[in-house]
Amino acid sequence: MKQKTDKQNKQLSMKTRRKILPFLFVTPHLIIFLVFSLIPIIYGLYISFTKWNFLGTPEWVGLANYKEILFSTESTYYRQFMNGLKNTFLAVVLNVPPSIIVPLVLALALNVKVRGSKFFQSVFYLPCLLSLSAVSIIWIQILNKRFGVPSVFGINSALTVEQPWAWLMIVLMSTWWAIGTNMVIYQAALGGVPKELYESASIDGAGSIKRFFYITVPSIRFQILYTIVMTTIAGFNIYGQPLMLTEGGPNGSTTVLIMEIRKLAFGTGQPIAGMASAMAICLGVVILIISAFQFFAMNRKEN
Repeated sequence: MKQKTDKQNKQLSMKTRRKILPFLFVTPHLIIFLVFSLIPIIYGLYISFTKWNFLGTPEWVGLANYKEILFSTESTYYRQFMNGLKNTFLAVVLNVPPSIIVPLVLALALNVKVRGSKFFQSVFYLPCLLSLSAVSIIWIQILNKRFGVPSVFGINSALTVEQPWAWLMIVLMSTWWAIGTNMVIYQAALGGVPKELYESASIDGAGSIKRFFYITVPSIRFQILYTIVMTTIAGFNIYGQPLMLTEGGPNGSTTVLIMEIRKLAFGTGQPIAGMASAMAICLGVVILIISAFQFFAMNRKEN
């Protein structure tokens, strides 16, 4: 009887361990998420309803910060917010298409098994392993007017101080830096497309363009949708490229919203944390809407 009881206790102990073990693996991630993500988001939301300069106690002002940045046309903060938001949308519009199309073209080219394809795959993927600071330094040297590309073509000024060249250089640098991630996603998706579909289409007389639009694109549509949404979200979070390459110039034409937020919160003599937090929350709402679009669009496609 005692042996039977001991056996039952051991079984219960094993079941308890099995139930607890998954939580032990998840707990470190949950702690990191709470400390570095959820709590700062909640605190930032609270600060956006206050007037605070990092000193003393935050003064509750309700929706005043949001009203000023969204509707007070005479306010400096309104102009800063709208200029930053406009430039951020422009960055998304300019950055997303090449960041989707160029990796897809490279993935299609590398999908053909020829000698040297693995080498070129490594070359195209290498930039995304570098930090943004390293990439920016490389491009600053490339665009140096004394010994960079401008000197080769006889251009006497840096390409980052005039429009539309400033935006063009930001787009080139961003595309070059992030090209590898989307390319690998597309390569993995293309590897799962049945070869029989292409063979059947070829027998029916379909050319390469028709095979691409009627077989390739429908077969990898989920991966394309995923990369479009994630690249768009990354575009709204753009910060380092214009900061290091153009410093927001010329005349604030490449000053994106996160640069304005950082300037208000940490770059002025009297920090305005509440206003900066309100701008950050508005940007977060935009990103949240895009994430929701991704969720519903993907579910609609699956259904």
